[in-house]
Amino acid sequence: MTDPALSIPETIRWAPRGTSAIILDQTLLPGVFEEKELSTLDDFVEAIYSLRVRGAPLIGITAAIGLAALARQSAAEGVSPDELRARFAGWADRLADARPTAVNLVWAVRRLRARLEAATGAAGELATLLAAEADAIHAEDRRMCRAIGEHAARLLRGGEAVITHCNAGALATGGIGTALAPVYVAAESGRRVRVFADETRPLLQGSRLTAWELSRAGIEVTILADNMAGSLFASTPPDIAFVGSDRIAANGDVANKIGTYPLAVLAHRHGVPFYVLAPTSTVDLGTPTGADIPIEHRDPDEVRRGFGPLLAPEEARVYSPAFDVTPHDLVAGIVTERGIHRPPYIDSLAAAVAEAEADRHSRGVQ
Repeated sequence: MTDPALSIPETIRWAPRGTSAIILDQTLLPGVFEEKELSTLDDFVEAIYSLRVRGAPLIGITAAIGLAALARQSAAEGVSPDELRARFAGWADRLADARPTAVNLVWAVRRLRARLEAATGAAGELATLLAAEADAIHAEDRRMCRAIGEHAARLLRGGEAVITHCNAGALATGGIGTALAPVYVAAESGRRVRVFADETRPLLQGSRLTAWELSRAGIEVTILADNMAGSLFASTPPDIAFVGSDRIAANGDVANKIGTYPLAVLAHRHGVPFYVLAPTSTVDLGTPTGADIPIEHRDPDEVRRGFGPLLAPEEARVYSPAFDVTPHDLVAGIVTERGIHRPPYIDSLAAAVAEAEADRHSRGVQ
């Protein structure tokens, strides 16, 4: 457990041999709690694409551990350092392409690539360095989640109703989450808040995952279908909105799970502050605006069938983007591990990323 006091689940860990990973298969929740071992490149790519692991920070961690595990396997086969480097290039390309929108995936792959390029030694030594870098990414994410939670908890006095979308909790990270982190931090200090969790169609990450982990942690949670949020805002609006992000552009435009943009519009219409919580690794200064963010489109059957029988005609065309983009002018603040950032985001986010990179380099991390 990440935090036994709150019954927060562990999302990923090394298998005992150190050449594979154990994940919590999130496609089976909430009905079945089952772990799955990933040992091949296909295993890691499939787990990321199929959403067995999901959430921008967690898929970055998974890719990093996957690359290190595969390197350890190859080193055990006795390959040369040159052969290991050649294999790594192919693994990295496959993993980086598994999901195009979440920038943490590419960020983590680049970090391991940089560590490998800067290193010398036998294949076994290179594999050990890659495993250390993967562990550093995982440990950093735990710290970043905690810091995000502590910063954003300053926005809560206790007793508030918080609305969230999708799952940006422990299940999406290596720690206590991003959007749900302040809820957990507040609970630890005795400031209880209530959470409204959008169901998050079509794959129900809100009802299946957010409600599940909050219930386990003893946090009051109410589920509502996405198209019920307007009614809630019109009758008894929540006090604040916390959501995560899969990529934040340099100007503060935010790509997050499909349905986030209409929630932001509702919050703006009703005067509810709308905050985005994510680590600096989710900020992509190389992407100027939200219009430049690549949006993943999913299998039409995720809408036609969901998790069961056919719900729409097989011949019907389906529009199924996995994410939408919320313009920065609808965002009251962006919370990273460096603090609460306000507009103009093009300045505050760049400063936060620079601080994070400087801190990482001072600790000898790639």
